[in-house]
Amino acid sequence: MNISVRFFIGYFLMLGLATWFVLNIFTDEIAPSLRQAREETQIDLAHLLAELAADEIDNASFASGHFAQAVHAAKERHPGATIYDIKKDFVDFRVLVTDAKGIVVFDSARRDIGKDYARWKDIAAVLRGEYGARTSHETFDDTLWTRDGTASELSRGDRADPSVKSTDTMSVMYVSAPVKKDGQLVGVLSVGKPTVTLTPYVDRMTHRIQYRSFAMLAISAFIGVFFSAWLTWSINRLIRYARAVSAGVRAIPPTGGGRQFSELARALATMRERLEGKQYVEKYVQNLTHEMKSPLTAIVSGAELLEDDMQESERRHFAQMIQEQSVRLKLIIDRMLQLARVEQLQRLEDNQTVDLAKLLQQTVQSREGQLARYGLRVITDAKGNFNCQGDAFLLQQALANLLDNAIDFSPRDGEIHIALKTLAKKIEIRVRDHGKGAPDYALEQIFERFYSLPRPLTGSKSTGLGLPFVREVAQLHGGSARFSNHPEGGAEVVLEIAA
Repeated sequence: MNISVRFFIGYFLMLGLATWFVLNIFTDEIAPSLRQAREETQIDLAHLLAELAADEIDNASFASGHFAQAVHAAKERHPGATIYDIKKDFVDFRVLVTDAKGIVVFDSARRDIGKDYARWKDIAAVLRGEYGARTSHETFDDTLWTRDGTASELSRGDRADPSVKSTDTMSVMYVSAPVKKDGQLVGVLSVGKPTVTLTPYVDRMTHRIQYRSFAMLAISAFIGVFFSAWLTWSINRLIRYARAVSAGVRAIPPTGGGRQFSELARALATMRERLEGKQYVEKYVQNLTHEMKSPLTAIVSGAELLEDDMQESERRHFAQMIQEQSVRLKLIIDRMLQLARVEQLQRLEDNQTVDLAKLLQQTVQSREGQLARYGLRVITDAKGNFNCQGDAFLLQQALANLLDNAIDFSPRDGEIHIALKTLAKKIEIRVRDHGKGAPDYALEQIFERFYSLPRPLTGSKSTGLGLPFVREVAQLHGGSARFSNHPEGGAEVVLEIAA
């Protein structure tokens, strides 16, 4: 399991636990909070009704007086209200009024008139001069909550919760207020309301909180997936860069993906440069020492022989040999420096639009002397637009190496064919001579540093650095180089670069 997946799982678990914890707190607090809010409004209602009942409570006909008629009329009302998508079309409350001894003198349900309620918690508290409230569990009796107090059955649509059956037990909250006349306690009024009426509001709020919690969880999960993907992308870029470095492939350090990832990529690039520089110098010195040994030995030997007495012809021979080996030594050093510079480049320093057809023409013109010396003709096929982005100097050096190689291996009075061809997002340069080609055993080593075959005309070898230089230039320009024997004879080198 990679680090991004672990990060996402950990993030999602923490987020899920936090959401579950908060959701539980909210859902657990919804019903109590609504009950508290309802109790506050019931207190106001109880005190209002207590003031209205105070003038009539001493009358023997209180149970059928103006106050009683108003309460029964209120229960007959149809509010037709819509409260946050929840419809309320009936009034559901119970009003009890007792005298100063706790005996019920009025019951909106017309059921408990004459009963002693002095010991009920809310009534008893008010009789003592305290705030009184209680919650009782009662059977849902249709005769208790009808509009007119008769035994007629309430339809399910009239109930706050139509799922409640007439035999179900429900919780009813009563809030009581003192009934005073001339500053004296003459009775107690209690307003009861079933808690089942809060169920639609509790369910609605619970559903809304759950929906929004799950939506928040889904959005947070999407954000987590996005950041995990971004983290995976950033890490994978560093992995690919490290693998490319391990494989010896040119790669640009990935500096995107955040400041820390960029700093890590630059640190890896610096470490790579230092390690590769150290290894490269060691290998460079070894190869250079090895290749310089042969011409230096020839120069030293020739110089020692020149000190002896010898014929003039022999002296000229050894002097010429010293001169040739000195030229070879200088060529090795120059080519080695060119190759070293190109190999250390991770990207092009001078990137501009280059006309390859024009560059090829200039390269051929620069070799007219050598071509004329061996009677060679260069046939070019470069019709069309062959512009590319690159380093003109490096590309010309690569073309010169290819042309020099073709001149060295071409028979006298022969031909060299050079063709430019545009492929899909690539430009292909083919250089073909008409010599004997390379032996099969040499094909796999032809691009190795210092590997060279004897020239047909002189029998001598070159520095073996020309084709490696061509390959490095091709890779810098987003392409490649390959060597093969042509089916019709001779050797052919293909240099491919990005268009």
